[in-house]
Amino acid sequence: MDPAAKSELRSRLESQASELGFDSLGICAPDAISEAPERLQAFLDQDHHGQMGWLEDRKTWRSNPAALWPEARSIIMLSDVYGPEGNPLSLLEDGERGYISVYARGRDYHDVIKKRLKRLGRWLIEQEPCEIKVFVDTAPVMEKPLAQAAGLGWQGKHTNLLSRDLGNWFFLGAIFTTLDLPKDTPEQDHCGSCRACLDICPTNAFPAPYQLDARRCISYLTIEHKGPVDEALRPLMGNRIYGCDDCLAVCPWNKFARASQEAAYWARIELTCPKLAHLASLDDAEFRQIFSGSPIKRIGRNRFVRNVLYAIGNSAEEGLLPYIEPLLSDPDDAVSDAARWAKEQLLKTL
Repeated sequence: MDPAAKSELRSRLESQASELGFDSLGICAPDAISEAPERLQAFLDQDHHGQMGWLEDRKTWRSNPAALWPEARSIIMLSDVYGPEGNPLSLLEDGERGYISVYARGRDYHDVIKKRLKRLGRWLIEQEPCEIKVFVDTAPVMEKPLAQAAGLGWQGKHTNLLSRDLGNWFFLGAIFTTLDLPKDTPEQDHCGSCRACLDICPTNAFPAPYQLDARRCISYLTIEHKGPVDEALRPLMGNRIYGCDDCLAVCPWNKFARASQEAAYWARIELTCPKLAHLASLDDAEFRQIFSGSPIKRIGRNRFVRNVLYAIGNSAEEGLLPYIEPLLSDPDDAVSDAARWAKEQLLKTL
């Protein structure tokens, strides 16, 4: 294609993406994140990835999109807003209820975004014969550096992507294509001297601006970490039972954020502020039923109930003691350990 045809296709691609519900689109080259290998290796060398061994196992593909798919000539990055109505952190004040991260209160975003990416990809193939591959979070693709290279935003001091137009409540998706499309200018950092996200972190998971030690991050601890959580960190988790939004919620750039228009991301009533007493009583079948179609289902009943018990231990709610007793002899060691700890914590408040 000549430059004029490429530009015209790019314009139509943006319009089609908008019609499908995406909030912004940017394009970069596969070799646009040349600093990624060094940064990823430094993260791994400090063991900041914790139990996430796949980051080490697939680091070559992750840090170099050209190695993942050598035929790719352009990477189309897209954003999809999932922002909440109001300030979600107010739910942290209710000891009888659990806090679930905003992104996980509706349908699983992987399914929602991948369907849209495939539709956009098919449209692109119809316009200009090419090959495509679509990715949403689970593949060895560094979406945030690629999105910055594509001009969608920048990685803030909390390591999440920020946008001057959208704040930081949005998902990312990627389409790799063999088409050579016009590329965007990378976005620059606009955090300035602000450190709100660093100062609010309950567990001090940021050893320095732009660095995250996942081993102390509540999102990692409640979702990825297997087995018992370090007892020194448990009181700092509060009532957060799946994920953590503190560093996202306090970002000043959220003054430009907006609530999601995608109904699939709207919070299910039972996941907005669920009662810990009910969640502690879930068996495996009940857990699977309640969290069908939710990203929460992936961690399984045992890890989830472990988190619920930590929240109960932090609740200072004497009335939750009866819900702990049956779990003291739970077959899962992490659950029974969490039950023991929760009972000890509650008895201290009597």
